[in-house]
Amino acid sequence: MRQVYMDYSATTPVKKEVLDEMVPFFTEHYGNPSSLYTIGQESKEAISKARQRVASLIGADEKEIFFTACGTESDNWALFGVTDVKKKKGNHIITTKIEHHAILHSCQFLEKHGFDVTYLDIDDQGFVDPEELKAAITDQTIMVSIMMVNNEIGTIEPIKELVKVTKEKNKDIIFHTDAVQGLGNVPIDVKDLGVDLMSMSAHKIYGPKGTGALYVRRGVRLSNYIHGGAQENKHRAGTENLAGIVGFGKAAEIAEQTLDEHIKHSSSLRDYFVQQVLEKIPDTYVNGTMEKRHPGNANITFKYIEGESILLLLDSKGIYVSTGSACSSASLTPSHVLTALGVPVEMIHGTVRFSIGDFTTKEDLDYVIGELTEIVKKLREISSVSEKKGW
Repeated sequence: MRQVYMDYSATTPVKKEVLDEMVPFFTEHYGNPSSLYTIGQESKEAISKARQRVASLIGADEKEIFFTACGTESDNWALFGVTDVKKKKGNHIITTKIEHHAILHSCQFLEKHGFDVTYLDIDDQGFVDPEELKAAITDQTIMVSIMMVNNEIGTIEPIKELVKVTKEKNKDIIFHTDAVQGLGNVPIDVKDLGVDLMSMSAHKIYGPKGTGALYVRRGVRLSNYIHGGAQENKHRAGTENLAGIVGFGKAAEIAEQTLDEHIKHSSSLRDYFVQQVLEKIPDTYVNGTMEKRHPGNANITFKYIEGESILLLLDSKGIYVSTGSACSSASLTPSHVLTALGVPVEMIHGTVRFSIGDFTTKEDLDYVIGELTEIVKKLREISSVSEKKGW
């Protein structure tokens, strides 16, 4: 049976070049980077090389890159590190209603500990209005956290403009962006954007799971999140995930070299897929903008049926997709992103996220379109609701 992976926004396979570079650091160059002898210093040098590669991908200085265990840790460190340092200057944080749960749940935790959080709305395309952000800033605002690319609907937020209105209001407000979905999928220059902090993850760019990074602009202060050692320039304790960091570095190098090609490949196939689905399957809708969007993202609602049923039947055909956000597709709770977008609850449950990547082919998509068309037709035939039966 043919297998087609269409959940690249959840995770990506590790590219062979990445794995090849990682393997020796499990078996040959296994020295602890904190050790002074030769094989320890070789490991330390490998981490330095990886740091340079990640920094180059986003236009940063290597000293501004701090490796973590994942994007979630990076998000948590950004929020808790800044609020700890700035709590005497204010207690107000601004974010959006469509953030990843790593941000939303952390903000909810901070609310229980005396912080005031404003959750900005989005428009019907998924964009944050810079004027609404500007109006939300108070003299107590210490931090703004707005994601670069949404993990469900793929909307690319106007981060540069959002940073500008924030800094014009108060240059001391720290601006953080979760770029886990943006890294390797859109051009990023942190200096041009003006962000203070940015979260990243290796496994979204064909690198290994278990490795992330936080960009910290030179001069920005935040307290340490993990204590007990002097690793990461005394900011993040714990023996480094050596092979994982090496893999992240190699994945970042490849992403930088192939960015234009990757965007062209993914977006052209995505557009073809969306066009075919909308033409062949009636009562289907794309959520979010098709203009400023993640190149491989297609978030589609199928009226009158359940997304979970589509997912399971596609799975039986060797096709792998998602019905929710990248990390919570097992949850039956209506998507908070689609809720914020204004999609009716009954239609949210009929939504599937398809995401395309470097290994996707047109032949893969033709197979998916054929199977999807039949699956939707059969499910609607047995559905208790339809246009004729009444929603």
